[in-house]
Amino acid sequence: MASHRKPRQRPFSGGTARTAATLALAGAATATAFEGTSHAEPQLGPAQVKAEVDRLYGEAEAATEKYNGAKAKSDEAERALTGLREETARKADRLNTARSALGSLAASQYRSGGLGPALQLAMASDPQDYLDRAGMLTRAGDRTAAEVAAVKRGLDEVGRLRDQAAGRLADLRARQHELAEQKAVVEDRLATARQLLARLTAEERAAYEAQSGTAASVGTDPVGAPHTPPPAAAGSSRAARAVAFAYGAIGKPYVWGATGPGSYDCSGLTQAAWRAAGVSLPRTTYTQINAGRRVSRDQLAPGDLVFFYSGVTHVGMYVGNGQMIHAPRPGSTVRLAPVDSMPWAGAARPA
Repeated sequence: MASHRKPRQRPFSGGTARTAATLALAGAATATAFEGTSHAEPQLGPAQVKAEVDRLYGEAEAATEKYNGAKAKSDEAERALTGLREETARKADRLNTARSALGSLAASQYRSGGLGPALQLAMASDPQDYLDRAGMLTRAGDRTAAEVAAVKRGLDEVGRLRDQAAGRLADLRARQHELAEQKAVVEDRLATARQLLARLTAEERAAYEAQSGTAASVGTDPVGAPHTPPPAAAGSSRAARAVAFAYGAIGKPYVWGATGPGSYDCSGLTQAAWRAAGVSLPRTTYTQINAGRRVSRDQLAPGDLVFFYSGVTHVGMYVGNGQMIHAPRPGSTVRLAPVDSMPWAGAARPA
């Protein structure tokens, strides 16, 4: 009969024991290392925090411009949808009125159609009057045919408008979905940046803000107190008005997606400034750069739009003497800054 006793295990000895102990220690060290990796947050120095925050702010600004573009297209789709619905309602009202008139005419003809034309003529007290009315009925019949054709065209038109409205509604929903996605990206990047900045000491935070230009600039007025642009700040009256508007916005807070009057993001500020001068600019940095004549850096004049970073994700307004006015980033205010403080991408002069 087979034995059910467990086989006797031989104890480790010599080299085998040393190998097993080494493997056990290595396994324990590996497990500890993985546990530490999964739970311990990396300790970043101030320079690393600054670099990471700058990267996050850059990604947030890029997402903000995509949000702005999606918002402009969403607003356009919503306006078009509203217009189509209003036009459909007007045409449907006119169609219902025409159909009602046709129904009344048909009922009248039915009530008087029990007798044939010959019998109606024979029984008429005044045959000439009957013949006159018969001629009018013939002409009325022609008009009725035209009205029927008009009602049919109205039905086709209302159907076409309703199809267009359905397409615009689908477009609007797609734009709203894109808006939600870009908003989530912006808010995620900004929240992460705030968490990183919270790790810095007060002195480190102040040094970072001073270096990045988010601290109050020396010589700027308090929030809401307008700067006065220098005399003859711009070469044209429109550019002068745009520059004056930008100076008046100094001190107002940066808020992503904002177009004024109390707060701005970078492209919202330049759009509002040139709108005050009577020039309509598109909403985003990557469309504003093509909304006018491109100019080189050595041809800059006050009022020109200056763009930065490889993705054309930031814009300011040149005001002369190597300076621009721009809305830098969350936590900052509209301010003066050197044009060479950011990676150059190009410039444009609005028409």
